[in-house]
Amino acid sequence: MKLDPDLRIIELGLILPPAPKPAGVYKPVLVVDKFLYVSGQGPINNDGSLMTGRLGADLDTEEGKLAARQVGLTMLSTIKTHFGDLKKIKRLVKVLGMVNCAPGFDKQPAVINGFSELMAEVFGEENGVGVRSAVGMILPSNIAVEIEAMFELYD
Repeated sequence: MKLDPDLRIIELGLILPPAPKPAGVYKPVLVVDKFLYVSGQGPINNDGSLMTGRLGADLDTEEGKLAARQVGLTMLSTIKTHFGDLKKIKRLVKVLGMVNCAPGFDKQPAVINGFSELMAEVFGEENGVGVRSAVGMILPSNIAVEIEAMFELYD
């Protein structure tokens, strides 16, 4: 059964934060053939501020998971702002999850689950889960998590 992602957002009581403006020379989204590519997104709060901190130093795994979920909300906002109707998305294909973490922190997959679980809630278990990588690094502006993704579009 195909879910209506816009209706799911309402049903789940989700609030999308404002879509961020590009912080460099890049497109927030790009459509190539039947794929929608979304540039790396950070966790934007509803007031427009960033969720910051390093996992394993300033934040624990659960706080990181919430930040990753917020990245998902930010990404949905970016897609709606720069692409349009979420109903045009057939499925999530690929996710690259980057976690701002201290040396020794090794729970990056658990953190990125916050994003993946949100996409499954919005697009359904089958279409909201794709292939994924979760890695640790130092991120710009000390944001807790950055995620880029690729979606398949309906013909």
